[in-house]
Amino acid sequence: MESGEQSVVLPSSTLSSLSLSLHPLPILNISEHLTRRRLQTSTSLPFVLGALLGTQNGREVEIVNTFEVAVEPGDSKVDHGSFNVRKEQYKQVFPSLEFIGWYTVASHPTSRHIALHEQFSAYCSTPLLLILQPTDTLGANVTPGHLPLKAYEPTIEIRDRSSRSVYIEAPFTERIAVDTTARGGEGGTSLESHLQTQRAAVKMLHDRILVLVNYVKAVLSGMDSAPKDHATIRSLAALVASLPASDSQGFREEFETEYVDVQLTAYLSTLTKSTSILNDIVDKHNILHSSGKEERPGNFLSSRRRGMHGRGFGSDWDRMH
Repeated sequence: MESGEQSVVLPSSTLSSLSLSLHPLPILNISEHLTRRRLQTSTSLPFVLGALLGTQNGREVEIVNTFEVAVEPGDSKVDHGSFNVRKEQYKQVFPSLEFIGWYTVASHPTSRHIALHEQFSAYCSTPLLLILQPTDTLGANVTPGHLPLKAYEPTIEIRDRSSRSVYIEAPFTERIAVDTTARGGEGGTSLESHLQTQRAAVKMLHDRILVLVNYVKAVLSGMDSAPKDHATIRSLAALVASLPASDSQGFREEFETEYVDVQLTAYLSTLTKSTSILNDIVDKHNILHSSGKEERPGNFLSSRRRGMHGRGFGSDWDRMH
């Protein structure tokens, strides 16, 4: 950030409620775009600009694909004619994808990005900003094992009766097949990855609950390091009151009733399946054993002939003649 320039990113205490998912294809496209521009311009940090394509359902956003955006010569203005043509071409091939934002290469958003944001606002009310932070040139502080990518959601800040466009950092809630790439392709099953994700979520929840518990203990003990904040205490009380009363008798009875119903349904399903299998076995057994007892037509006629000769049919015929 230039000296004296006002930051266009709100503090980290302001959180975005976006649920952002990132596919690996946009990462490869942006990296290839940056590498090609470096070779073309012979500079370590060329100007890179592109569009993000994906889907949005409420506050759930999924970044699926990208394409490059041309700018007017000698300026940072978007070539809207070329942009519309490319957008329509991708719309014909990927009809389910919409323009949801744009990407560039920088260490952090600046006023220049706000000007670009206003140009893209004609195509999307709140275009996201995805920034690639190459550590080799920018020296960005990137957590080991994570890719140097950050997403920002635009918003309006009102201060001193004036408003301005600013950004809020939006963390990635899911990076599809990206974490494995960042770790160098370490092995592991999908179950293992799911369990590790659940473990990390539980650990984060435990750490945050522990912070709240320590704060309450410090307030009760009268420590100076934890001043009594009535608003925070009321928020904690409301949070505790919103939790289900799992120790009440009514909850236990309702839980046991639901548990018994689920078990009965499972037992009934297993019993029906076992009865069907047993019925199939009985049918096959009957078919197998009944086929051996059936007599052939030739054997039936020969036995009839032997019976007639045994009763003296031939001698009676001779006596009649």
